Amino acid sequence: MKRILLLLAPVLVFVLAFRPVTGITVSGKVTDDKGSPVAYASVVLKGTKEGTMTGTDGTYKLTLSRSSGTLVFSALGFVTQEKPVKSTGKTDVVLVAETLTMSEVVVTGYATQRKMDYTGSVAQIQSAPVANNGFTKQLSGRVAGVQISGNNGYPYYDQQSGFFDGESYEVINENKFATAIEQPLSTFSIDVDAAGYSNMRRFLNNGQLPPVNAVRIEEMVNYFKYEYPQPSGNDPFSINTEISDAPWNKDHKLVLIGLQGRKIPMEKLAASNLVFLIDVSGSMQGPERLGLVKASMKMLVEQLREQDKVAIVVYAGAAGLVLPSTSGKEKGKIMEAIEKLEAGGSTAGGAGIKLAYKTARDYFVKGGNNRVILCTDGDFNVGASSDQDMETLIEQERKSGVFLTVLGYGMGNYQDAKMQKLADKGNGNHAYIDGITEAKKVLVNEFGGTLFTIAKDVKLQIEFNPANVQGYRLIGYENRMLAKEDFNNDKKDAGELGSGHTVTALYEVIPVGVKSSFLTTVDPLKYQAPKEEVAIKASKDEILTVKFRYKAPDGDVSKMIAHPVLDKSVSIAKTSENFRFAAAVAEFGLLLRNSDFKAAASYDNVLGLARKAKTTDEEGYRAEFIRLVESARLLTKGKEPLAVQETEAGSAPSLK
Repeated sequence: MKRILLLLAPVLVFVLAFRPVTGITVSGKVTDDKGSPVAYASVVLKGTKEGTMTGTDGTYKLTLSRSSGTLVFSALGFVTQEKPVKSTGKTDVVLVAETLTMSEVVVTGYATQRKMDYTGSVAQIQSAPVANNGFTKQLSGRVAGVQISGNNGYPYYDQQSGFFDGESYEVINENKFATAIEQPLSTFSIDVDAAGYSNMRRFLNNGQLPPVNAVRIEEMVNYFKYEYPQPSGNDPFSINTEISDAPWNKDHKLVLIGLQGRKIPMEKLAASNLVFLIDVSGSMQGPERLGLVKASMKMLVEQLREQDKVAIVVYAGAAGLVLPSTSGKEKGKIMEAIEKLEAGGSTAGGAGIKLAYKTARDYFVKGGNNRVILCTDGDFNVGASSDQDMETLIEQERKSGVFLTVLGYGMGNYQDAKMQKLADKGNGNHAYIDGITEAKKVLVNEFGGTLFTIAKDVKLQIEFNPANVQGYRLIGYENRMLAKEDFNNDKKDAGELGSGHTVTALYEVIPVGVKSSFLTTVDPLKYQAPKEEVAIKASKDEILTVKFRYKAPDGDVSKMIAHPVLDKSVSIAKTSENFRFAAAVAEFGLLLRNSDFKAAASYDNVLGLARKAKTTDEEGYRAEFIRLVESARLLTKGKEPLAVQETEAGSAPSLK
């Protein structure tokens, strides 16, 4: 018997050593000390790479390879917590805000010095000199997540420079009303970017109202899918219009102009030559930055076909090629290269862009989709890093026929203004990825629209009929306005339209005969006949004519389409869900901007319109919009909009 046991012992040891390890699925919810969900918090099994992030509702679910260990919960601005893995698999966590008080900050470089008291949640603070012409740019460029006491809880924001707590936004001067007699033409480039909406959502989900220059109404409206008919002719898009009353001003009309890009089936899309250009500098550390980039790129890789190719270029202090162009068939190899990426160092963005475009040219697919996909927070600080340097570089590189997609990540140092410029100059588009759900929307649900261009340099020119239109203004698109002469100039760059994408523009119109304080007059001209005579001769049937001009993706000569619109207005109750929902989003934008043109706009009105226009909402985006409006309404109660004004000459701006 002993002999048998001795013989069996090695076998038993071997079997026990290699027995399968039983894992466990853990789940729960992460909230703050006020019970609000903490979105995009990191949940990691300590000592491993097994982890996930919470959703917008704060919940998470993670399958572990073992049933014991310690879970580490972390989020920007909160104290990290560790919890043991429970046998039940259920672990809820309350994260406490990380607080720090800066009792005294002295700003120098002005004629006078001032002391300011800051109290709040601090993510990162570094000292830096403040130049005479860059108060907010340099001060708030080093302070992230600081709440300023005595300002109703709003973070520091300079409306003049567009800088907000370390983040930069291009200053937006709202379009004003123009008279149809004096200025009958309105010309602009299309914009299919939706970064403004997801960025706005990030602020509201974090319990903050967005800074005014982060609110780009056209990007909010175009975040959503509208049910316009597919084009029936040879042109790559259909043109759709509707007219009704402006919900926020009963005396005005609202005109919707909608474009629907032709949707190309996945199997008929041209082969792709993609270059992932990934920022792995120190500012990209963290699960909501490089961690989210890696998860995003993996989802995109899953969409690739055998004929598609991917190369990966990274940049930090220098740029390097970590994966040569590889077939989409070798998904495992591409995924492995992505997983190995780590962040650290400074940010040589210019060098990375040059190498990425060179790689795209080396593997250029004639007639295919050649594109660089840039993933970054935009915080370039080594080499060619100024806005002008980057714009010049991108303008030169786009001549190669390579398009650009800019995906923005991170918070606290997000350089939105620079990202917008890169996308605009690079024949591309811009999205802000605030979580894994947004990554799925942009890179999976809207794969064709994001990555496959069907028309480039798309411009619109609207001619208003002065017989019916006294005044008009385009809602949004302030940074996309063009001179009237640019419409026929094929050398003038404009926006791109992707497969299946929709573009919606809204004009607020003051009909003839309506008295309005928005329109101002000048003295009669001495040497010209009164222009009112022109209006009398104009047709009374049409309210406006829409003209579109576009080029093929590989073309240099544009084609023009004209579409007259009859002056036929219907009650808002009889408009389409497209119209009502777009109007609700635009009105919400007017409220967030505290627009001079908001008139009788209200959160209740926005909610009423939106709730009656969400029948088609498979992904739940419209329902989420309603929740965000409700959050903004709560946040605005008892708060005045943040204002920044100059004090005495040469002094720093003050808050009031």
